[in-house]
Amino acid sequence: MTSTHAFWLAGRQATGEDTFDVTSPWDGRLVGTVAVPTDAQVEEAVAAAHAVRDEFAATPAHVRAAALDHVSRRLVERTEEIAQLISAENGKPIKWARGEVGRAVSVFRFAAEEARRYNGGEAQRLDTDAGGAGRLALTRRFPRGTVLGIAPFNFPLNLCAHKIAPAIAVGAPIILKPAPATPLSGLILGDLLAETELPAGSWSILPVANDKMPALVQDERLPVISFTGSETVGFAIMDSVPRKHVTLELGGNGAAVVLGDWASEKDLDWAATRIATFSNYQGGQSCISVQRVIADAAVYDRLVPKIVAAVEAQVTGDPSDAATDVGPLVSEAAAVRVESWVDEAVKAGAKLLTGGKRDGAAYAPTVLADLPADTTLACEEVFGPVLSVRKVDGEAEAFAAVNDSKYGLQAGVFTHDLQTAFRAHGALEVGGVIIGDVPSYRADQMPYGGAKQSGVGREGVAFAMADYTYERVMVFTGLAL
Repeated sequence: MTSTHAFWLAGRQATGEDTFDVTSPWDGRLVGTVAVPTDAQVEEAVAAAHAVRDEFAATPAHVRAAALDHVSRRLVERTEEIAQLISAENGKPIKWARGEVGRAVSVFRFAAEEARRYNGGEAQRLDTDAGGAGRLALTRRFPRGTVLGIAPFNFPLNLCAHKIAPAIAVGAPIILKPAPATPLSGLILGDLLAETELPAGSWSILPVANDKMPALVQDERLPVISFTGSETVGFAIMDSVPRKHVTLELGGNGAAVVLGDWASEKDLDWAATRIATFSNYQGGQSCISVQRVIADAAVYDRLVPKIVAAVEAQVTGDPSDAATDVGPLVSEAAAVRVESWVDEAVKAGAKLLTGGKRDGAAYAPTVLADLPADTTLACEEVFGPVLSVRKVDGEAEAFAAVNDSKYGLQAGVFTHDLQTAFRAHGALEVGGVIIGDVPSYRADQMPYGGAKQSGVGREGVAFAMADYTYERVMVFTGLAL
């Protein structure tokens, strides 16, 4: 894993004048050296995508679907190799890395299926009004143009897949920028795309530095931007290009609500296990990890010890070990930030129930109670293995607590009551409500995105395809309807 990795420029491998090293957050070893494109090479990629956009939009659906199917199959064949790469560059435990590859397999398969049935056209009679006699409207969708996809480090393969696959499915060229900390997983998708018959120029994977992004964001030849990352960067992008079509999948501070009817020992054991697992998986570096537990007073005193025990049972250590549940954060700087937020909360009066210790880039799974509302940890996305627990009195107070946040990505509600589930769906200001489980559940074909500061637009293959396209109507005149 220590060779120099070329990038992908208009469908072919290329190297630039500079390189940078990718190191393991677990032990600091060199994972790979990555070539960096020059400004001229970035311009070449953008120009090629712009030039091929009409040709690519007209590519037969079966060609695009076949390419997507090919990538899906090849990911299956190379699962272990790619999982090892994800784990090495990201620090993700190998069992979660294998799961990520499996999800990317599904994303490309879903995109192939959607490509085959997409854009069939919808006919609408217009003679419902006298002025529309003899007229029929046919509405179809067409690509908005080249997509600039900007992916984060926490799911370095699957979130690249969520940018690339929908673009190919609709025939939109794409320039993908993988995260600087974890570019290797994204670049490996280029290996697989290069084996297909997609038009030259229809895709590039460019590991450019973050300080090069403003010029790409501003480029008028890239009318669609799909960004996954921090709230600060995402909204800065949107504010800088108000006339572009921008999709933002940003942060959250996911809440798991445990209501009073979720009260049996079996219920509470299930909730505690799911909360412990999904506040710590990926080292807590997931936008929908459990950051807050809001528990009804009727179950709080029985639930919290179960959560603490389940958190303490999480196996920490070497991400290459199949037994490891929680590996390091992406960098020591990330762990230092988490440490500072927890220390601030404890000094402000929060009670540390377990964890609270850092070792290099690793931070121990942590549970806090009595978290003051004005602390950073209460207000912001921690993006680390830290969980707070809060007691409330009844459903209304619980739902109000969920909504008392600038974020609104997903929420989990543990209840057996169908009416309560529908009230939660109506009351919670989030993009997704998961009943009977944590907020961390995501199926890659469902609409995924948030409300408030958690973003704009939706991912999920068919929903991203809608974001990458627009409706165009054609009216036929003088027909015998």
